[in-house]
Amino acid sequence: MEGTIKVTKKTKNFLNHFLDRIERIGNKMPDPFTMFLGLSGIVIAISAICSAAGVSAVSPADGSTVYVKNLFSAEGLQYLWENVVTNYAGFAPLGMVLVALVGSSAAEKSGFLYCLMERFLGGAKEWVVTIALIFIAINLNVIGDAAYIILPPLGAILYRSIGRSPLLGLYVSFASVSAGMCANIGLGLADALAYGFTEPAAKMVDPNYSGSMAINWYYLFVSTFVLTIAGSILVEKVLVPRFAKTKQEVLQQNFNEKRAGITLIQRKGLRRAGVAFLIYAGVILLLSLPAFGSKAILANEAGSITAGNAPFTKGIVFTVSLALLIPGIVYGAVIGKYKRPKDVWADITEGFSEMGNYIFMCFFISIFTNFFSESNLGTILAVKGASGLKSIGLSGIPLLIGLLIFSGIINIFMGSASAKWAIFAPVFVPMMMMMGFDPAVTQLVYRMGDSLTDPISPLFTYMPAMLGFVRKYDKKAGLGTLIANMTPFTITYAIVWIIQLIIWTVLNLPLGPGGFIYRQ
Repeated sequence: MEGTIKVTKKTKNFLNHFLDRIERIGNKMPDPFTMFLGLSGIVIAISAICSAAGVSAVSPADGSTVYVKNLFSAEGLQYLWENVVTNYAGFAPLGMVLVALVGSSAAEKSGFLYCLMERFLGGAKEWVVTIALIFIAINLNVIGDAAYIILPPLGAILYRSIGRSPLLGLYVSFASVSAGMCANIGLGLADALAYGFTEPAAKMVDPNYSGSMAINWYYLFVSTFVLTIAGSILVEKVLVPRFAKTKQEVLQQNFNEKRAGITLIQRKGLRRAGVAFLIYAGVILLLSLPAFGSKAILANEAGSITAGNAPFTKGIVFTVSLALLIPGIVYGAVIGKYKRPKDVWADITEGFSEMGNYIFMCFFISIFTNFFSESNLGTILAVKGASGLKSIGLSGIPLLIGLLIFSGIINIFMGSASAKWAIFAPVFVPMMMMMGFDPAVTQLVYRMGDSLTDPISPLFTYMPAMLGFVRKYDKKAGLGTLIANMTPFTITYAIVWIIQLIIWTVLNLPLGPGGFIYRQ
């Protein structure tokens, strides 16, 4: 069920002029294929120069000296030559996207998701839908990075079902998932990963230090609602006028002019799909509980299903894909769209063909990311940057804000949050402890900065996937388009978060169970 898109004209104001300029400048960048190939060449050249100059850094994680590896040497060229295929095949986002596509393609093209959105949100106010989408996106980080792959396409469908541009739904979802990496009403994988580096770093100063992955929970809980409200105001008051600007643009996005209600057969399809989903959910629940032995089938050796090495966590994308595939097939069969298995495979194949651009793009991205990692340039950049911040001599609230900004800037060049925290935690946690700050606030500020710049970093791992989603609706979209439409979210969330941090610090409120602003 696709709603009628409202034809609106973009308001000519300072913000739109500013964002349009960012988009124009950003789109003058080379296409992603050329850009990542060029960056790979630059990394090779810089690695050769830095290696010859003896550039190095002492890793705070283990005290070892890290040198730049010359990728232009015989050894480096051998690595590059023999690992191109394995690096591409092992590029994690590519596999996640393709597995997710299996389920999402069937759920979308069968009409299940459209009908589901119409059924539950067909009469809802548009601002209510925006609030719901942002709230869900923020909290979906419990499934980790998979949220970047799963939710944006669903956000596009959701907005399309209420008569808005799917592009706006994509942008809202992507930005809010990123913010959600440091906001949640509960605790997730990101909390566990972060604390795993925080505690050992804290013990360098206080051997008796003990906390838990919940040390930021109070702050994260409040942030969920603060960011939801701020993001919703931004979307409804500022961003909506930027989309569905002309009649021509609306027609290019293949929207229906008339909105039809749900038919009896569609209602039957939804009911059958709902039953199928509940059966599937029951099976997953049985596999996640110790119903057939001392520990769950999907648990790790310690009995946990939420740990990073647990089968449940590792297979979360597959789990979600099946949660979309099964009801999608059932719905399509009930309404008569799927009469034979090949009808299902045809829709899934079409979904894969729409992402062909992204699949090809990942080849060049995998080359760059692996070259950059192998050269050790990222590690050395992070260590040198941390030392520079340490030498500035800030204190109090300015120090916290400075650490947040530093984390955000470094994140533009080095994607993995856990990899960066493995480097930064042994530097900043002890340093901040000796200045009177609790490890919990150091971890929090790092995570805030890290999540803020994900949507505007051309080098962010999931940016190409997002570009692939966007080009489904706008063939001419480039990195500049993405960055321009993500910038308002980054700025808004940064301002709101900094204000919240200042208030929290001034009032000296606890950040979570066992987590504080200042050392106790």
